[in-house]
Amino acid sequence: MRGHEFGTVTGRKRRCGWFDATLVRQSLKVAGVDGVALTKLDVLDGFREIRVCVGYDIGGAQYDYLPAGLDAQTKALPVYETMKGWEGSTVGARSWADLPAEAVKYVRRVEELIERPVALVSTSPERDDVILMKDPFEN
Repeated sequence: MRGHEFGTVTGRKRRCGWFDATLVRQSLKVAGVDGVALTKLDVLDGFREIRVCVGYDIGGAQYDYLPAGLDAQTKALPVYETMKGWEGSTVGARSWADLPAEAVKYVRRVEELIERPVALVSTSPERDDVILMKDPFEN
C-alpha cells in the first residue's frame, strides 16, 4: 500500500482516491482557512497521469460545488481534470528546486483550484522532509 494509510482504531487498510479540489475549496471557504498543508506528495511519484476532481456531474448537470442535499450527493459523479505525472522522485525533497517540474505544476494547480495557498508540502513520512512555502504563523 503506497501511502501506508491504515485506520487508527481498526488497523484496516484505507481506500484512497484522487484529490477532490472542489470539496476542499468548499470546506476551506466554510471554515475560513487561509492555507493548507499538502502531505504525501511522494505517493504520486511514478504516475503517468494524475487526476484532480474539479466538479461534479449530477444527472447531466455540472456543479462546481457539492450540493447540500443528500439525494444530489448520492448521485454526484466526480469530474476529473487530468494532469501529466512525473517520473522523478519527490521523496526527501526539502526545497522547491528539488521537485520535478510536473510536481511543481501539480502543487500550483491545486492552489488555483482550492483558491488558497499551499503553505507546506511534505515529501515523505519523515518529519524533516517538508518544503515550507509560507510560514503558517506569519500574517
